[in-house]
Amino acid sequence: MLIAGVLLVDAVLAQPTLNDIAFVDHALLAGFPDSEIVNIEYNEDVNYRFVLGSLQRTRGQVEPENSARLRGSVTKITYEISQEFTGADVYAFYLEQMREKGYTQLFGCEGRACGSSNFWANDIFKNRILYGPERNQYYLALRTGAEWEVDPSIALYIITRGNRQLYAYLEIVEAPGQQSIASGSGVADLMLTLRAQGRIILSGVAFNDDDRLVQQGNLDLIVELLNQDVSIQIYLVAHLRESAPIEALMSRSLVRANSLRQELINRGVDGSRISAQGVGPLAPVCVAANCERRVEVVLQ
Repeated sequence: MLIAGVLLVDAVLAQPTLNDIAFVDHALLAGFPDSEIVNIEYNEDVNYRFVLGSLQRTRGQVEPENSARLRGSVTKITYEISQEFTGADVYAFYLEQMREKGYTQLFGCEGRACGSSNFWANDIFKNRILYGPERNQYYLALRTGAEWEVDPSIALYIITRGNRQLYAYLEIVEAPGQQSIASGSGVADLMLTLRAQGRIILSGVAFNDDDRLVQQGNLDLIVELLNQDVSIQIYLVAHLRESAPIEALMSRSLVRANSLRQELINRGVDGSRISAQGVGPLAPVCVAANCERRVEVVLQ
């Protein structure tokens, strides 16, 4: 029975659904005003080439002048923007947002200095609608903090096609397991992450040595989400990895998950919508801080 429960949780983690996805901005970067999200895609734990230079063809291969390899989970968002604006307007908007948030610009280019738009659309992003005249393109490579292996990185490409359709395209790279509920996130941010990834780490939750809940983190946000969409059902999956017998860790992690479940019930959430799971040390893949004691919210 225990093994079946763990396999069930793993299956949910491995198969996030995009059905009825709520198309909202990513928490790290807002979309241009009056833009519309036309597509969102999420790829988990991939080897990502982060472009840090203009593109050129060398010995038959499209290569950037400079790049870095990142291991992470990638959220891809495509925006269509009203034709009353220009690519320059959109580029200026993102530059200003980058400065306000304190992000670091690693590389940027405009127009023909970026290389062939065909290369960007088909070889780098593999998204045909991003192809347009070279003079109409912009690219930004950003990092949200100082650490390559921890802080998210963002690639932004803006193009005005020959038919005047204007698109902004984002690829946001985050370390696997790092997609926690960020400070200042709202229900829309949480919904996007859950629908795209199928799970999220519940940040700010802490237990004492007796496995009693002492910090409740962002439970208010979870309650608000569950109250807004009564169709959502979740697993609360508690992880615990330390020096102790596995049976004890499995039991203690289940106690932790059940205490969180009870707290949500106390706040008015129907208990039939919440299943508590304790997996102890049996799902160790995580690189975020303190992930050995993490609690994940997982869509059923």
